[in-house]
Amino acid sequence: MDAQGPDLKKELDATLQARRELGEEYDSALVDSFLEKVDQRIDGAVERRVRRQLAEQQMAAARDARSPRATDSWGERFGFGIVSLVLAIPLSAIGGGVGNLSGLLVAWAGIVGVNVVQVARTNPGLFGRRRPDRDSDWDA
Repeated sequence: MDAQGPDLKKELDATLQARRELGEEYDSALVDSFLEKVDQRIDGAVERRVRRQLAEQQMAAARDARSPRATDSWGERFGFGIVSLVLAIPLSAIGGGVGNLSGLLVAWAGIVGVNVVQVARTNPGLFGRRRPDRDSDWDA
């Protein structure tokens, strides 16, 4: 039973006590008054639920707006790979020319790093990060 249960029971007890004191001629008014209070409680509970669900939907929409699109096309990924390889040629030449093997390794570490970040952005669950479950029960 929720927190409103005892309050509602007290209201019912008070209504029944008033009926005993006032007599049967006030039954209709007392029942109407009690039902009005029950309706108010139900309306309040429904309103709270609707507000909570609306807030959850807004939070989910905000999370989706911040997260990368799940529909990144194959062409976008392919284009990123091609641009990465094209830029790798001059970066390798500069890194190898200036810093020999260590410069070449640093240049390729940067190239690989950028590509890993791109893959992680387009595939959120690939490196162990768990994507939020959209069907999770927030009430639990």
